[in-house]
Amino acid sequence: MVSEEQIQQWADEAEAGYDVEEIKRRGRGRPGRGAEPMQVVAIRLTAEELAALDAIAKREKISRSEAIRRALAGFAA
Repeated sequence: MVSEEQIQQWADEAEAGYDVEEIKRRGRGRPGRGAEPMQVVAIRLTAEELAALDAIAKREKISRSEAIRRALAGFAA
């Protein structure tokens, strides 16, 4: 839940105004991985496959997506 103090802090910040140039510098969304836009691909995994994927991702301290990308890169090599 959001406290009254947090709401007041946000209101005060909005009333004071925002630095538009700073907001523009931050960018929007996730950073790109290359020159081309990426596509989302849905796959179906069994519970066992998903558990194995999560174990690898946790061990390597990477996301599920990164674990899949690395596996595909190894497969394609």
